[in-house]
Amino acid sequence: MAPSYAAHVDALPVVLVTGASSGLGQALARRLASGPWRVVLTARPASLGRFAAAGIRPGERLEILGLDVTDAEQRRAAVDRALERFGRIDALVNNAGVAYRSVLEHVRDKERLAQMDVNFLAPMELVRLVLPGMRAQRSGRIVNVSSVGGMMAMPTMAVYAASKFALEGASEALWYEVRPFGVHVTLVEPGFIHSTSFENTRFTADSAQSLRERGDPYHAHYEHMEPFIARLMAWSRSTPDFVAWRIERALTMRSPPLRMSGTPDAFLFAMLRRVMPRRLYHAALYRALPQISRWGAHGGN
Repeated sequence: MAPSYAAHVDALPVVLVTGASSGLGQALARRLASGPWRVVLTARPASLGRFAAAGIRPGERLEILGLDVTDAEQRRAAVDRALERFGRIDALVNNAGVAYRSVLEHVRDKERLAQMDVNFLAPMELVRLVLPGMRAQRSGRIVNVSSVGGMMAMPTMAVYAASKFALEGASEALWYEVRPFGVHVTLVEPGFIHSTSFENTRFTADSAQSLRERGDPYHAHYEHMEPFIARLMAWSRSTPDFVAWRIERALTMRSPPLRMSGTPDAFLFAMLRRVMPRRLYHAALYRALPQISRWGAHGGN
């Protein structure tokens, strides 16, 4: 006798995705919702309306939950609800993220901790919550969405790079730790994506003031880096859906690698970092910075 549709649905793997209401997360949500998955999509409670606006609605195979990843109770509730609804979690995609544009001198403790909380601490706590079930079933996938900022740092993005470097280091250790249990860990590293996501980059109080004041020592850093990044985003041919496809590949490959380039430019940066002498590599990147001769024109306070 042929298996029932309900039995077929119950056999589909379950994936939990954070930051799924916009951009890359929404592109991934669309892919997973139309594929052989049972899907738990999460986003900040204030952003849940974006799902309906995008035509993504709850159904037999899809649950939508409010989740502020920095809130411990909401993290636990989201994982508990996924287990209650579908009985297991086979994959976790840590996609939620935030970025601050600021030189190191312009970041205070509150902003530094906010950056680390979203991009590093929250993903690690979600991993801790799903791992017991994955270990028990001796299978699972953890995909942490990193960035080229996790392999190379850019000026005015110091704490963002720090958060992604931390995510990469912890994920690499985790790769060794959970491999004996049949759990695969992958870092997907996108580079520049053809989108307006850069417009969501936050300024700290001090970096915003520096951008406004032409006499500030770091004014030229911000004045030239922001449009530089915007141009690179506009020139990129990599769409959010392309990166979402790469994440889906990490979820379905028999033996996914620890690191996967999310875009062609990310692959290029990784190759340059490997083959170029480090001194030459950093000198070349420094010379490529926009209007670098104007940086540091005002050195005083």
